[in-house]
Amino acid sequence: MNKGELIETVAKNAKISKAAAGKALGCTLDAISKSLKKGDKVTLIGFGTFSVTKRKARNGRNPQTGKPMKIKAKKVAKFKPGSKLAKAVK
Repeated sequence: MNKGELIETVAKNAKISKAAAGKALGCTLDAISKSLKKGDKVTLIGFGTFSVTKRKARNGRNPQTGKPMKIKAKKVAKFKPGSKLAKAVK
């Protein structure tokens, strides 16, 4: 399912226009992104938790040349599924 299909499904199930569903989804994703950017966790009970973790610097290999290279430390977004979501996909 892509973003367009998700908007269509939300609009149909909530009996609202696609424009309203698209705006609601956009606002939801923006709010999650802003919270993660501040370093906060976003927990949707039963669905899952979005958080930010720090990835340490490490050595890697350039796939084109095969030469060793250093990969810088960075922050990455992480998602841990909640119990209801985990059960739904089993």
